[in-house]
Amino acid sequence: MPIRGPRTLLATIALATTLTLTACDPAAEAEAPPAASATVSAPASSTSPASSTSPAGSGKHTLAEAAIAGGLTKATGAGAVSDVPVDPGEMRDGMHLVVADYNRAGQTSGRRILFVGVDSVPEDPNKRREHLWRGLIDYALQNGSTGTPTTAKPYQPGPFGGSLECLSLPESANATDVICGWSDTTTAAVALFPRTTPADAARLFAAMRADLEH
Repeated sequence: MPIRGPRTLLATIALATTLTLTACDPAAEAEAPPAASATVSAPASSTSPASSTSPAGSGKHTLAEAAIAGGLTKATGAGAVSDVPVDPGEMRDGMHLVVADYNRAGQTSGRRILFVGVDSVPEDPNKRREHLWRGLIDYALQNGSTGTPTTAKPYQPGPFGGSLECLSLPESANATDVICGWSDTTTAAVALFPRTTPADAARLFAAMRADLEH
């Protein structure tokens, strides 16, 4: 074993002491956070598509009568609807009720497309649409039918988003009648389409909506 001189021995002792103190230094430990902290400090992103994309129907919209809606012409004069054939539900201050019937291109007689809608709905607009829907079914089936309409199917709602559904009325005296309804965050509306198919009625209803809702 080699014999060290006094200076070499003192340097060795000092080095060993420094290493011992560093290993026990709390500040040195604090500078090295545990590996698990990297997982805790990385929460899920708040900019996922579900939370960052605002649906088109999320804003407040209003309804107003339109002389032309989806290419259809609003009926006027003695033959136009003059009352409210469907109970719209409770109407409060600030709400608007739109009731109108529309002629297809070139139509001069026969049953028209009947539209009933409300805006600034204080409750869930889906519930108001259901209320309108039941009333329009009752109106279409002449109050007292005991049958059950077909199940409503969803269709493209148009630029305002929300929900648009249509169903056929095979039990009606007019077996090709279709009822459609839409709802979004503040509006609900329904319409009766004589002699058509659900798919065609849905496309026409979405086009009407673009002119009736603002």
